[in-house]
Amino acid sequence: MLSVCLPGTGGMLPLPGRWLTCCWMEYQGGALLIDCGEGTQIALREAGCKLSRLETILITHFHADHVMGLPGLLLSLGNTGRTEPLLIAGPPGLREVLTALLVVAPLPFPVHAAELLPGDTLPGWEGLTMTCRALDHRVPCYGWRIEVARKPVFSPEKAGLLRIPQQFYRALHAGEAVTLEDGRLILPEQVLSGVREPYVVSYSTDTRPVEAVAELGRNAGLMIAEGLYGADAEKAHEKGHMVFAEAGELARRAGAKRLWITHYSPALTAPWEALSAARAIFPESVAACDGIRMELK
Repeated sequence: MLSVCLPGTGGMLPLPGRWLTCCWMEYQGGALLIDCGEGTQIALREAGCKLSRLETILITHFHADHVMGLPGLLLSLGNTGRTEPLLIAGPPGLREVLTALLVVAPLPFPVHAAELLPGDTLPGWEGLTMTCRALDHRVPCYGWRIEVARKPVFSPEKAGLLRIPQQFYRALHAGEAVTLEDGRLILPEQVLSGVREPYVVSYSTDTRPVEAVAELGRNAGLMIAEGLYGADAEKAHEKGHMVFAEAGELARRAGAKRLWITHYSPALTAPWEALSAARAIFPESVAACDGIRMELK
C-alpha cells in the first residue's frame, strides 16, 4: 500500500489556511517528500506526516517556494535524533543551492545530494523507484514518477497441487526457488499466477502543458499536476504554468485513474470553482486541499 498526501497546495507564498505545495508519500515504513517551501515542517505536522520516516527529498526546481523551507525542515529532522544520512535529489545545481541554504542549518546528520539528468531513475526502498523528466518552466524543472513494483499473485491452489509445505510459500512468493525435503526443486513460476500493476504516482508542477507530464502520469493510479491560474490561460502561458483544463487534458491522455490539481495562485481563493473545466475533460479530477490523502492499494 502506497500512501500519498499533499500537506500544502499553494504556490508563490504561504497563506493562512494554505501551505506551499509539497507531496508526501509513505511505503513500507519509509517516506519521501517532493519540494520544501517555507513552513513545510509545520504543514507536515498538521497533516499527520511523521518526519522520522523520511528517507528522501526530491526537488522539482530552485524557485523559493519549492526550496526555502529546507533549512527549517532539516533542523527539525535533526531534533528528532536522526544521525543516518538523508538523500536529496534534483536538477543540476542542487549541490550549490544546498551549500548556500545549509549555511544557517548545522546538522547532526550528513546530507547526500544527487544531481540528476532528465530520464534518470533513483532506486528507493522495497522496490520503489523515482524517475525524473524535464518540464517546461522559466528555469530547469523536473516532474517525478514514483513507481512501486508489486509481487505477482501467489496461488495457494497451485502450491497445494504440488504438495508444497506452507513454510516455503514466502520464499516462493519473493521469487526464490526452493528445494523440498523430498528433493524436488520448485521454481517460483510454478506457483505464481498473474502480474500485478505497479503503484504509480506522478507529480508535475510549475510547467506548461508538455507531453512529459502525460508520460510521467502514464497509467498512474494518481496523477498530481498544477493549475496555478485556474482558467486564466493567458497568464499561465506568460508565467510558465498551466490551468485546470490543461491538467485535465494531460490526465486524459495519460490514462491516469485520478487527478489531483494543486499549486494554486494566492489569488485563486476558491479553486473548486474552476474544477468544472478539468472535469469536463477528465471526470476524475479533484481540486486538492491541504492535507488531502489517499492510499493506493
